[in-house]
Amino acid sequence: MRIEINTERLLARIEALGRIGALPGGGCKRLALSAEDAAGRALVSGWFRDLELDVYTDVIGNCWAIRPGQKDLPPLVMGSHIDTVATGGLYDGVLGVLGGLEVIESVIDAGIETDHPLAVAFFTNEEGARFAPDMMGSGVSQGALDLEEMLAKVGIDGVSVADALEEIGARGREPVGALAPCAYLELHIEQGPVLEAEGTEIGVVTGVQGISWTEFAIAGRSAHAGTTPMALRQDAGAVAAGIAMEARAIARDFGPPQVATVGRMRFAPDIVNVVPEEAVLTVDLRHTDEAVLQAAEARLVAAAEALAEAEGCTLSRRSLARFEPVSFDSGLVDEIEEGAKRLGLSHRRMPSGAGHDAQMFAPTCPAAMIFVPSQDGISHNIHEYTAPHDLANGVRLLAEVALARAGVVQPEGQTA
Repeated sequence: MRIEINTERLLARIEALGRIGALPGGGCKRLALSAEDAAGRALVSGWFRDLELDVYTDVIGNCWAIRPGQKDLPPLVMGSHIDTVATGGLYDGVLGVLGGLEVIESVIDAGIETDHPLAVAFFTNEEGARFAPDMMGSGVSQGALDLEEMLAKVGIDGVSVADALEEIGARGREPVGALAPCAYLELHIEQGPVLEAEGTEIGVVTGVQGISWTEFAIAGRSAHAGTTPMALRQDAGAVAAGIAMEARAIARDFGPPQVATVGRMRFAPDIVNVVPEEAVLTVDLRHTDEAVLQAAEARLVAAAEALAEAEGCTLSRRSLARFEPVSFDSGLVDEIEEGAKRLGLSHRRMPSGAGHDAQMFAPTCPAAMIFVPSQDGISHNIHEYTAPHDLANGVRLLAEVALARAGVVQPEGQTA
């Protein structure tokens, strides 16, 4: 059964949420559990209540709303996140939440009843921009991450997750595991250039590549930049630069789909004419194959240790996040592909290069994702954009698959 999606209503909500934490030139900044995140949570949960949905929040701050089904069955959950990176766009995560809300409101408008309840959810700290690791809320919800360990995590501003939850009133009463779906669907912008480059309308996501975040800390010795010969230096900055170059070499030598990124690097004392005595950097490695990802990690660590030893520096490291590659449910992936065919949407199967909440649900229930194009492949950027017709295509497909899974109740006297 098809329903009519109200694209204008969807766009109005995306724009309204985007005004919270708005940045000059476009985009927004709503770091997890910040004041801006609190305002975003209030706005979205208010929309949930406007539809008289049953609204719940768990102990890590995940929030979901349920439209009851006609049978006592677990819900079909649609969701994503509303927190952003510091230079976020309007669509990353938000589309999955507000697209799911649009599906439920359109179902209500059409007077359709379903066997399974329909639910829409947003999860705490998906981005990992303030607190590591990313996908924290969904990971706790599905048992992949320990609640107490995550509550104790301290963010980039020195505030713990537990304190931040209390500060904005986001810690709910529902226990870990309270959200137990029959299936999980996540609509998302691609955040890459493939769909747009091919002129393809839909990405049928087969899985998420593995992610490894490591922080390296190098301790050397401060010295005058002009009077200390190169051979007598213990330059922490030089070691950090070598690690960064090794990460790039790993991506080059291993080849696609291996990627490597140094996202943060800082020196101390951070003075132009002083040899750094301390350097800290992060390396993000990703691959679709666990064995290859482990090989990349091993090569990086060995190189970092050798570089530090050669420079007379000491090296320490810690894991910030580590998730193995995830394959989505083959049956649900097939359903998304068949739904795209029924709607006449061009499509391709593809893995996700970014992490998503869906990967946390994959071990506990059938889970899959739908991608729509990102203009110029831009995301985590104020210029992030997806055209309205692409947004609408994604929500239409989300509705098609969600209703098929939830089971539409046929009016009396009619058959499916």
